[in-house]
Amino acid sequence: MFSQFVSLIAGLLFGLGMMISGMVDPNKVIGFLDVAGSWDPSLAFVMGGALLVFMPFYFLVISKMDKPVCEADFHLSKNNQIDNKLITGAVLFGLGWGIAGICPGPAVTSLSGGDYTIVLFTISMLIGIWLGCKLINMKSDAYDVLASDTVGK
Repeated sequence: MFSQFVSLIAGLLFGLGMMISGMVDPNKVIGFLDVAGSWDPSLAFVMGGALLVFMPFYFLVISKMDKPVCEADFHLSKNNQIDNKLITGAVLFGLGWGIAGICPGPAVTSLSGGDYTIVLFTISMLIGIWLGCKLINMKSDAYDVLASDTVGK
């Protein structure tokens, strides 16, 4: 229960920070991504500021911890391979962010504003996540069928 409360507070602080910094404004994000046009570097300063706060804390405290404060152990991915799934996901994420000017995290934060474009984006994002899961499950099921056909031969 305590870890969920800490997660809630951290999420609220993160959302507030994104709103204050302007990272939820699609025009600001598009201006940052428009490096060939009228580039707005202000979000680079926001990201740099976040790193200046996080990195010393990480290297001095977190990296030396045996376990997190509110959990039994760290839940880190064991996967360190760059595969087609990772590259495809990164490209789709970047294209979507660049075209719409909306990152999924700030989009969820921006839902509170009631802008219909943000609501439409979030619905589209959720449908895309659902379709992606279906596609991955279909591919996994097809692999299982193929593998079971070749095992008996």
